[in-house]
Amino acid sequence: MTYSIINGDGVGIFSISTDKETREGILSLKKPLNYEKKKSYTLNIEGANTHLDFRFSHLGPFKDATMLKIIVGDVDEPPLFSMPSYIMEVYENAKIGTVVGTVLAQDPDSANSLVRYFIDYSAEDDRFFNIDANTGTIKTTQVLDREETPWHNITVAASENDNPGLRSHVTVGIRVLDVNDNPPQLAREYDIVVCESSKPGQVIHTISATDKDDFANGPRFNFFLDEHLSINPNFTLKDNEDNTASILTRRRRFSRTVQDVYYLPIMISDGGIPSLTSSSTLTIRVCACDRDGRVRTCHAEAFLSSAGLSTGALIAILLCVVILLAIVVLFITLRRSKKEPLIISEEDVRENVVTYDDEGGGEEDTEAFDITALRNPSAAEELKYRRDIRPEVKLTPRHQTLSTLESIDVQEFIKQRLAEADLDPSVPPYDSLQTYAYEGQRSEAGSISSLDSATTQSDQDYHYLGDWGPEFKKLAELYGEIESERTT
Repeated sequence: MTYSIINGDGVGIFSISTDKETREGILSLKKPLNYEKKKSYTLNIEGANTHLDFRFSHLGPFKDATMLKIIVGDVDEPPLFSMPSYIMEVYENAKIGTVVGTVLAQDPDSANSLVRYFIDYSAEDDRFFNIDANTGTIKTTQVLDREETPWHNITVAASENDNPGLRSHVTVGIRVLDVNDNPPQLAREYDIVVCESSKPGQVIHTISATDKDDFANGPRFNFFLDEHLSINPNFTLKDNEDNTASILTRRRRFSRTVQDVYYLPIMISDGGIPSLTSSSTLTIRVCACDRDGRVRTCHAEAFLSSAGLSTGALIAILLCVVILLAIVVLFITLRRSKKEPLIISEEDVRENVVTYDDEGGGEEDTEAFDITALRNPSAAEELKYRRDIRPEVKLTPRHQTLSTLESIDVQEFIKQRLAEADLDPSVPPYDSLQTYAYEGQRSEAGSISSLDSATTQSDQDYHYLGDWGPEFKKLAELYGEIESERTT
C-alpha cells in the first residue's frame, strides 16, 4: 500500500509514509505549528494497492481517498518581542533619567496577559541604563561620553507574570550621539627652529590640529593669533584653510647670543555649533644653519662651541672637581677620627705622687679602735699566696735590727702588707702608692698630745727604705728629709 496527500491546506506542512510491516500510513510534521496563527488543518489522503492482479483489473482502480482534519493544540510560550533587535540613540552629556527608547513584547497565547521587562546585567558590566518593568521604557542612569564609549549594547528580557520561568531575550544597541564638547588641540608637540640667517616672510614650520569630537563638530579648523595681544614683531601665522597653518618670520636675521628662544601664542577654533576655541603656545628656537638650511647647532651647544669646550670636555672637568672634593672630605674625616693615646709615657707616670692627709680627730679618737689587733701578727688574716701568678717585682728588703719591741712589730706589719701587695693578682697598678703606718701605743698620760715630743726624740733609722726599690723612692726621700732635720 502507498499513501499520499492529494490536496488540502496542510500539503506543505505534513507528509505521509507507509509502514513496511503493518502497511499503515504514518503522518509526519514537516514544519513547526503555531497555534496562534492556525488552529486546524484539513488533508485529503489517498491509499492505493501497489500489487495489482491483472485478472481483476477490469473491476476498476484499486485505490481510495479520505479526508483528515488535524487540530493544533495550544502550548504556553514565552513573550514575543515586536522586533528581533532594537537600535536607539541618545546624545552624550544627557541628564540622568533621559528616555532612550521603549521595547514591546506580548504573550502569543493571550494578548491580554501582562509582561514584565528587565535588563540582563550579566552581559553588561557598567550599568548605564535601566528599564521600567511594566512599560519597557529604557532610561539613562549615568552621564554618557561619546569619546569614551560611542556604543552600548544591552540585553532586555521579558517574562509572563503567570509563568516567570518562560523568558525571551532581545538585543538593544544604543548609539551615543556627539555633542561639541571638546575644543581642538595641536596634533603633537612641535619642535620649531628658525635659522639665524632667515629672511622676512620665510615659512619655518607647518602645524595641524585634531579634535576628539565627531567630524561634524571638528574640522574645519581656523588658526589665528590672539587679537588681544600686541602684534608679534618676529613671527606671524597664516591659515592654509586645509586644517593646517604656517609659521612665518617677520624680520631678517636672528641671533642666538641675544635671544635663543621665542614664544608664539596661537588660537584654534573648530567648526562645531557652538564653536569652541583653544589656545596654545609654540616654542621657537634660534639655531645656526648651513647654506642649505640644515641645522648645525642650537643655543647651549653653540655657546660651548664658541668657548672651545665640547660636551665631553665639560663632563671631564666636572668629574675632576667632584674627585677633588671627595678627597678633601675624606682627609677631614680621617683627621677628626684620629684619637690621642690612652696611656702616657712611663716616666710621666712615675714622676707623679698623690698625697692624702687626714687631719683632725682629736684625742677622743684613741678610743675608737683597739691598736693591739694591729700589733698582734696572729690577729691579722693569714696570708694566702697565689702560686699561679708570678709577681712582677721581687723585693728582698733588708731590715736593720731595732732595739725596741714597737719597732719590731711595725717592721713585721709592713712586711706582711708589702708581701701581700706583691703577691696579690688584683693589686693596683705599679705606679700607685700605698702607705701603712703604725702610730704606737697610747701615752701613759692618757693623751696623744705627747706624741709629738715622742716622735721627735725617736731614734728610728729609715735608711733601709732606700733599699726597697724605685716604687718607694719618694717615701725614702720624704723620711730622709725628716732624718736630716733631726740631725741638724
